[in-house]
Amino acid sequence: MSLQAQLEALKADSLKKIQEALELNGLNEIRVNLLGKKGPITEVLRGMKDLTAEERPKIGSFANEIKSELQAAIEAKKAELEAAALSKALAAETLDITLPGKPISGGNSHILTQIMEEIEDIFVGMGYQIVEGYEVESDHYNFERMNLPKDHPARDMQDTFYISEDILVRTHTSPVQARTMEKHDFSKGALKMISPGKVFRRDTDDATHSHQFHQIEGLVVDKGITMADLKGTLQAVMQKMFGENRSIRLRPSYFPFTEPSVEVDVSCFKCGGAGCNVCKHTGWIEILGAGMVHPRVLEMSGIDSTVYTGFAFGLGPDRVAMLRYGVNDIRNFYLNDQRFLQQFKTKE
Repeated sequence: MSLQAQLEALKADSLKKIQEALELNGLNEIRVNLLGKKGPITEVLRGMKDLTAEERPKIGSFANEIKSELQAAIEAKKAELEAAALSKALAAETLDITLPGKPISGGNSHILTQIMEEIEDIFVGMGYQIVEGYEVESDHYNFERMNLPKDHPARDMQDTFYISEDILVRTHTSPVQARTMEKHDFSKGALKMISPGKVFRRDTDDATHSHQFHQIEGLVVDKGITMADLKGTLQAVMQKMFGENRSIRLRPSYFPFTEPSVEVDVSCFKCGGAGCNVCKHTGWIEILGAGMVHPRVLEMSGIDSTVYTGFAFGLGPDRVAMLRYGVNDIRNFYLNDQRFLQQFKTKE
C-alpha cells in the first residue's frame, strides 16, 4: 500500500474515533496518540525515505493537510463535548425561579451621621464652609489658642486624654477654628465656617455622657458682627432643625473663648413650651453654648480685634438626636445594636 493510501486510511479511522469520543478525557487521549511525535502519522512518514525526490513534497504536503483536518475535527468535537457537559450541569443545577426570594437588607447611614449631615446642609445653605481638622492635637491649639493657658482653672471643665505633655486627643473642635483663623484672608470676605467631628473627654460613661461624642462648632468673623447676628443665626437654625414655631432664649454663661457668653435654649418641640417630661416642665431645652469671640482669641490668630468681631457656637449632634427621638441613653448610639439602629433607616 502506498504512503498516500496509508495516510487516507489513517485519516478515515481517526475521524471515526474522534466522532465516537464521549468525553473530554478520551478525546484528549486521541489527540495525543494521533498528533504526538510517536503517533501513526509520524510512523507512516518514516517511509518517505524510499520515495523519489518528486514524491516527497507531495506526500509531506498531504500529511500536513491531514494533520490540520484532524486538529480541526478534534477542536470541533471538544466544543461539542464542552457544550454537552455545560447543558448537563445546568440541567442538574436548575433553580425554581418561582420560589420567593430572600430579602436583602439595605444599608443606611448611622443616625448620628444623618443628624450631622442635616446640620451641615443647613449651614452650607447659609454660606458656611465645612472644615475638618485633626483628632490628635497640640495643647497649644486645643487650649492656649482658646484663651486657656496652662494654669487656667477652666481647663478642669474638660477632663483630657493626654498622649504626652504637649500632645492630646482633642476635647472640642475649636482647634480647627484657630487653625482656620490664622490662615484666612479677610480681603476675600468674611470667615464663616463650621467644624464637625469626634471629640474625646475623660467622662465616666453613663446614660448622658460618653468618653467619645460628636461636636459641631461654628465661627463667623468679619467687620461689624454683633450679638444680634448670633441670635438671628441660631434662631434660623433651630427653626430648620425643630420646626418653624420654635423660638430661642439666651442666658448669661461663661466660656473662656467667648465674651460675653451665653447658653442657648430652644422652646420645647414636644409640648410647645407648655411643659413636659422632655423639657423637665420648664418649656425650654438647653441646646448649645455660644458667645462673641473673645478679643484675645482673635489677636492670637493675628486678627485686629479693634476692626473685626465674631461669634462662635458649639452644639452636640448626639444631644440633638437624643432630644429629637426620645433616646434616654447616649450609649445606644455606639453599641451597634441593629434592633436600635434600624429604627432610623429613613432620613427625615
